[in-house]
Amino acid sequence: MRTPRRLRAVLPLVLATVAALTASLLLATTAEAATTLGASAAQTNRYFGAAVAAGRLGDATYAGILDREFTMITPENEMKWDATEPSQGSFRYTSADQIVAHAQAHGQRMRGHALVWHAQQPGWAQNMSGSALRNAMVNHITQVATHYRGKIYAWDVVNEAFADGGSGGRRDSNLQRTGNDWIEVAFRTARAADPGAKLCYNDYNTDGVNAKSTGIYNMVADFKNRGVPIDCVGFQSHLTNGPPGDYQANLQRFANLGVDVQITELDIAGSAQATGYTTVTRACLAVTRCTGITVWGIRDTDSWRTGENPLLFDGSGNKKAAYTAVLNALNVGGPSPTATATTGPVDTSAWYTLVNRNSGKALDICGAATTDGACVQQYTRSGGTNQQFQFVSSGGGFYRIKARHSGKVLDDFDWSTADSAPIKQWSDANGNNQQWSLANSSGGYVRFINRHSGKVLDVQGASTADGGAVIQYADRDGTNQQWQLVRVG
Repeated sequence: MRTPRRLRAVLPLVLATVAALTASLLLATTAEAATTLGASAAQTNRYFGAAVAAGRLGDATYAGILDREFTMITPENEMKWDATEPSQGSFRYTSADQIVAHAQAHGQRMRGHALVWHAQQPGWAQNMSGSALRNAMVNHITQVATHYRGKIYAWDVVNEAFADGGSGGRRDSNLQRTGNDWIEVAFRTARAADPGAKLCYNDYNTDGVNAKSTGIYNMVADFKNRGVPIDCVGFQSHLTNGPPGDYQANLQRFANLGVDVQITELDIAGSAQATGYTTVTRACLAVTRCTGITVWGIRDTDSWRTGENPLLFDGSGNKKAAYTAVLNALNVGGPSPTATATTGPVDTSAWYTLVNRNSGKALDICGAATTDGACVQQYTRSGGTNQQFQFVSSGGGFYRIKARHSGKVLDDFDWSTADSAPIKQWSDANGNNQQWSLANSSGGYVRFINRHSGKVLDVQGASTADGGAVIQYADRDGTNQQWQLVRVG
């Protein structure tokens, strides 16, 4: 159970009061805790995700848990080389596109997995070597990352390229035999294809400080020193009972290199499962640059670890003790990885979530739509890219406010100058009705003033409900017209 700071500050006084008052305070504390994994993680600006199979999205129980609990989706197999390029130069995205469409429809973000891996290569690639394979790898990364450009939060660019055992060296593979620079080339190619996605290296048996994780650590340090584009390291964390004792310290040493760390494929078997999940969750929360956790599947019957029951829901979709353990750990919280309020000039290279002062909800593109004319609303913070915005300078202190998932900007629809006119998203034409200035309110909040109409961005009727409409209205400096800029990337 989480104890808010204000309660901790007066705890000695609370203990001195009557038991009835203490009980009421504790009940209030419980009520503040979020009730789903995604919402609980979002309290510290993290995500909680799951690996998903396209073939199971038609299962109502499976999809229901996915959409209720998880804010990040990783395709289990649908974006791997054999699935996306079954014959050389012929690309097939049907199943992967289905997962992406589901995520967009439900305000969830996507982790792309995986652009290059020694396993699950199509037969034609397995039979290649040398420059032919290198060129095929570059083309594959370019084509797939370009196809999903703007739709992926983070890519596992390279998966499992280091050897098990005590050498700390690279795994022998057809890719490694094309030259030791193949990983660097893969990352540079991915950055060129999708400059907006975070680029990750992902591996297993790297949970503690050991020869394999140290080999990867040295590669990441070298990449950072030489300017090779790498943004994050994924720790698969396929565990039994729990992680090693130096798990958090290992995450932290990678974070100290200046990269994000992510738990990418978590599952835990064994009798101490709930305790293990608690330990992993707390470790991520304790490392400022640990941006989220993904479990590898939803129900035990969906797991690749057949018969080990390593996930958070049983085969019928019921929450297990491990689920409760994770939820409780998330609700205790920890330092936020990137949630910093902005009060001065905006950083035009950054992405922000815009949080309404009155409701605490985030500015949100309805239904994660990518079309012109889609409505704008407020909604509970999910970490979705349809709740992330960038400020594009128009000069003179005015900005367009661009949605990350769609690339569209906030638009005073139909050039209205009337109170209560709707705000939509629209293709960026840099029109005066798409330009906004920032006016300071108290406490680090700002109002957004439309250049064309002079009206401000307003939650209609001071609603506190999900789906409350965002409109323009005469500036009253009301709390429903005040927004906090929370930097998320």
